[in-house]
Amino acid sequence: MKAGTYYDPAETISTEKLAALQLERLRWTVVQAQKSPHYARVFAEQGLGAESLHTLDDLRRFPFTGKQDLRAGYPFGLLAVPQNKVVRMHHSSGTTGMATAVFHSQADITNWAELVARCLHMAGLRPGDVFQNMMSYGLFTGGLGLHYGAERLGAFVIPIGAGNSKRQIEFMRIFRTTALHIIPSYAMALLRTLEEMGVDPKRDLFLRFAVGGAEPYTEGARQRLQAAWGIPMYNCYGLSEMCGPGVAFECPEQRGLHLWEDAYHVEIVDPDSGEPVAEGEEGELVLTTLTREAMPLIRYRTRDLTALVPGLCNCGRTHRRLARVHGRTDDMLIVKGVNIFPMQIERVLMAMPEVGTNYVIVVDREGYSDRLTVKVEVTPEAFHGTPGELLARQQRLAHALREELLVTPRVELVEPGSIPRGEGKAVRVIDEREKV
Repeated sequence: MKAGTYYDPAETISTEKLAALQLERLRWTVVQAQKSPHYARVFAEQGLGAESLHTLDDLRRFPFTGKQDLRAGYPFGLLAVPQNKVVRMHHSSGTTGMATAVFHSQADITNWAELVARCLHMAGLRPGDVFQNMMSYGLFTGGLGLHYGAERLGAFVIPIGAGNSKRQIEFMRIFRTTALHIIPSYAMALLRTLEEMGVDPKRDLFLRFAVGGAEPYTEGARQRLQAAWGIPMYNCYGLSEMCGPGVAFECPEQRGLHLWEDAYHVEIVDPDSGEPVAEGEEGELVLTTLTREAMPLIRYRTRDLTALVPGLCNCGRTHRRLARVHGRTDDMLIVKGVNIFPMQIERVLMAMPEVGTNYVIVVDREGYSDRLTVKVEVTPEAFHGTPGELLARQQRLAHALREELLVTPRVELVEPGSIPRGEGKAVRVIDEREKV
């Protein structure tokens, strides 16, 4: 790849210079974090400080930070600057537990926009491109995160937000949208609206690429979307505790997501022991911020399961790559004593050509035993076949799921459009056992 295609010289920094920069920024981060009530107490109790860091490996002497620490310190326990230096807050909904708040200084917002601009430039966004941002705006980081980065590149941004599918497609046509930021399950759902409107995305639109984020999805789902839309879809990884989207991003090689190591220190650890795993081995992603001013986080356990991709990327960037996140430790279902991740189920479904664009996983009880049901929309041709053909498809899918999960699920094949869908993140799992 030509040097002129890089947004920032830091993308190709040497391994030695990157390690030195990380250590310098790590020491600064520890000093900055110590200004927060939480880290001031933790470091004092354990006798830790910037002087404890002689090499990057010394970071392992520091304790992990978890979401429970953010909740226990809510709202200002991890804030490391005076409140009058905070220019923005993002906030979790608290739907799965007590809410968390993340604060940003002006420097944090500027650095975040630069990282996102780096990501989008890597995907091909340039001044004059039309970037249609279909993510929710507000307390959720996805919308504003990529909005600021696209503007920083000089793109024409349409902050349309989520929902109103027909209007989304009309805007793509009227304003000649060239790039999308979209939730993958919504990109799948929009295919039905495109068909209803008689719009062929390959013939009638002007798109060059899309960015998918906010929810995990499989490589099989990505391949389907790329084939249907006729454009590459790049994976974007982020989480609000680290700022939001832009922590890691795919280059056109699509062989892992470059994690920007000048802004984040990465570890992959065994989820149970917390010990580091070998490069290429899957474990839990742990991140430390290196440039965050208002709310630096040390060894934050993301709960996301991934691995570091061995070797250097053909694109020439030297920052290490994350493998596709295939699930979270807290997303795991235990059914009849077997550990199951929803992404395992999606991987099987997306390999079946007769499977449509939506599915839902239901776990409940039958007597004293767990029961797993996978309800799947299939194509009109598959649904309206003979009863024997439908039964054969059902049995084939149940067998494939059994081979993957080691648990035999019930499979229900339903017609397209019969499973309710929202215009935000897809609700893929309904665990009814919690109501029993």
